[in-house]
Amino acid sequence: MMILNKKNRLFLLVVILPTILAIMYYGFMAADVYISESRFVVRSPERQTASPLGVLLKGTGFSRSLDDSYTIQDYILSRDALTALDEEYNLRASFGQGDFLSSFPGLDFDKSFENMHRYYQKVVNVQFDSVTAIGALTVRSFNAEDAQKINAYLLDRAEKLVNQLNERARQDLIEFAEKEVGKAEESAKKASLALAGYRNQKGVIDPERQTAIPLQQIAKLQDELIATKGMLSQLQINTKDNPQIPMLQRRIKILQEEIESESEKITGGSKSLASKAAEFQRLALDKEFADKQLASTMMSLEQARNEAQRQQLYLERIAQPNLPDSALEPRRLRAIGAVFILGLIAWGVLTMLIAGIKEHQD
Repeated sequence: MMILNKKNRLFLLVVILPTILAIMYYGFMAADVYISESRFVVRSPERQTASPLGVLLKGTGFSRSLDDSYTIQDYILSRDALTALDEEYNLRASFGQGDFLSSFPGLDFDKSFENMHRYYQKVVNVQFDSVTAIGALTVRSFNAEDAQKINAYLLDRAEKLVNQLNERARQDLIEFAEKEVGKAEESAKKASLALAGYRNQKGVIDPERQTAIPLQQIAKLQDELIATKGMLSQLQINTKDNPQIPMLQRRIKILQEEIESESEKITGGSKSLASKAAEFQRLALDKEFADKQLASTMMSLEQARNEAQRQQLYLERIAQPNLPDSALEPRRLRAIGAVFILGLIAWGVLTMLIAGIKEHQD
């Protein structure tokens, strides 16, 4: 009889009393909680691809941007979003409308911003489907209108964040391209000045083109030299005393000296065109490379400006924040039943423990 009374007291303490408290709280005190939900997706324009398979796979023109979706998620749950919400809608008052257990600040009476941020992360939730990249934003509030307003405001703030990311990307893209153009312009200017300075210093315009004229002159002189030598040979064979022979010999000597003079202009010492050609070619190549680099950076700048005109990220609303017409939480009967079942389990475990201890003592 004594053991039965103890079991009854234990059953009353572990099962009946918690169940009665749960009935009192969930039946009469627990505040209704309204849930507003919206759905959205963050997309970015497709990059052009030369692959036929890529074209087939990217026929929609937009791709899901899951990494940027997580950026939106972090912002919505951040202290910055909470601060903006509190300034707009006085969240402390809205969070404090519930009962003494579920409202802010709760039983700990901590009204600090950090505690409110922890409470905020309990009532605001963002989840993403890893396959479709669709995000679901849910907001819990003790007032249906507050839940909808908070949800809509967070979506607006998320869109503003996307626009800020777009603007920052545009500025960075154009700024980087403009810096590259500035560097290329400076390099092209230096290369052009170096080539012009070398031309002025050495007195050449283009050694390769300038070489063509002396080479043509040498070729003509050589042809004339060959013809003169032929005439001299014929005269020496036919008429050794011909008075034209000394004249032809002097003519041959003059032609040889002119050929040697013209050759020295091309392949002679430090003043020859050949000695100037190597450095000239190096400077000319530097200028050509700098000009091509400048043209490339100018094209990149134009592409950057065109790319900046396109929005890089889009936050598309799939479902607008709804205005709940009934409270979805707390689930009162389920909560009371859970307390009762857990009480029964605890009572059964404690009963067996007590019986085992008494049997061991006996």
